[in-house]
Amino acid sequence: MQELGITQSEAQRLIAKGRLSQNGEVMANNAGFIEEGDFDFICFEPLTLGLEPTFVEEEFAVYDKPSGLLVHPQNRHTPYSLNDEIKHRFGHEANITHRIDQETSGLVLAARNKISERVLKMMFEERQITKRYLAMVKGHLIEPLDIQEPLLRREDSSSIIRMIVKVHPEGKPSRTFIKPLQYFPDTDTTLVEASPLTGRQHQIRVHLFHVEHPIIGDPIYGQHENDAVRFLDREMSLEERFNNTGASRLLLHAHSLEFIYNDLHYHVVSKEDFIRQCFDAMKKV
Repeated sequence: MQELGITQSEAQRLIAKGRLSQNGEVMANNAGFIEEGDFDFICFEPLTLGLEPTFVEEEFAVYDKPSGLLVHPQNRHTPYSLNDEIKHRFGHEANITHRIDQETSGLVLAARNKISERVLKMMFEERQITKRYLAMVKGHLIEPLDIQEPLLRREDSSSIIRMIVKVHPEGKPSRTFIKPLQYFPDTDTTLVEASPLTGRQHQIRVHLFHVEHPIIGDPIYGQHENDAVRFLDREMSLEERFNNTGASRLLLHAHSLEFIYNDLHYHVVSKEDFIRQCFDAMKKV
């Protein structure tokens, strides 16, 4: 604790995560005695690849995440995630306050300290932060939609299949507003704005698939189940994925965040040219 400059509760939390080993064996008891011998401690050393935040305040920062980048490491073997950049720039107390899918690009809100992290996470839970997304979907969507369909995560012995969500009467209440912005007749696709009122896993993707306007590039919803499982198992080539989905990535982008923090109104908008990114991703290489 003295060497790392951490509190007792933080030390116990790290021991519970299996970070401390004694003579090659992971300590299982976070209140156990440390005796003589060799000790190994695994700590997180953030790596930077130069991704800068798009907006910085004293209590928080906003990053414009590229598609393909994990927000948080999946395990200790994950080489790089957005979490690396956040902690490299703002220190180990900085942390993400919400998540977006790996293939979804766009804005991610990061807290710069533990207090702002608790406040911002509570604001997300209480729906005090308005999120708007852009998506390129199949077909010509003409009228706005108010999609209110309950969502249920599938129950199955396979952890891969459990990642898939479906519309089901026994699911949790979910609501998404969809507003068409521009139709592209050459590709028969529509750019839409999606505003989720609830924050279910894969909510926008499942709702758009349910109304028969799936997002271009979605490798799960709108695909045969075997193909979805093969994609999640990393058994699908990039060419096959493109042929199946129409794009090299999921064409979903977290475009804006709007909220009030410490009596100040914030409306952060992505600076990325999402339409250009869409048509680049829909070009066969």
